[in-house]
Amino acid sequence: MQRLDHLKNLVIMAAADGALSENEIALLIDRCRELGLQEEDLESAIAFALSEQASLRLPVDREEQDQMLSDLIRMMAADGQLREVEKRLFALAAARMGIAKDELDALIDRLLAEMA
Repeated sequence: MQRLDHLKNLVIMAAADGALSENEIALLIDRCRELGLQEEDLESAIAFALSEQASLRLPVDREEQDQMLSDLIRMMAADGQLREVEKRLFALAAARMGIAKDELDALIDRLLAEMA
């Protein structure tokens, strides 16, 4: 999966509730840097996420899927509120990637342990 597509997915999740909080923006900036992308790439990802063409591009590689789901969870939690639209978007992404419930539970448990 291309790094820019990964970033676009994160911006789509961040914007799913209709607003970008300071914490979400900070997380996007950090993730952009970690992915080796530039400010222009983030601007492009934001424009894409706010456009009519916005759609998730999901990875097929299992390791990339886990990373995408982990990042989506972090983005959902960044503003301190888990909105229903975010939960539905996450569930749709997991389902489209064919992630079983027990695998998803294990991923969430691992993330919670890392954050503790």
